[in-house]
Amino acid sequence: MAEAKVAYSRVMAPRQIAALTAQKPDIFLYMIVVMVLLTLVSIFHVWSRVRVVDLNLQISNVMHQMKEQQQEHYRLELEAASLKTPARIEALAKGELGMALPRDQQVIVVK
Repeated sequence: MAEAKVAYSRVMAPRQIAALTAQKPDIFLYMIVVMVLLTLVSIFHVWSRVRVVDLNLQISNVMHQMKEQQQEHYRLELEAASLKTPARIEALAKGELGMALPRDQQVIVVK
């Protein structure tokens, strides 16, 4: 019988096992909460990175459109300047409209 008492002392008492199993749901719940929070943070991080990439793409497209519009603006300014040249206007007035420069008698000075 003495050996039985020694063998029993090496085995864990039933009360200690019950105490460990009672703590497991608390640890399990804690781990679930940590995993949910980690998942939410990961999803937010991925979403924010996708949003940054999308915004950078939009910025790039807008910058490209702006450069095209500036080139068109400069081209139109050059065309307007060439259409305003006095030599061109005089040639159109003489050729298409049949106009001529006024003589001295036709000019009236207003004071």
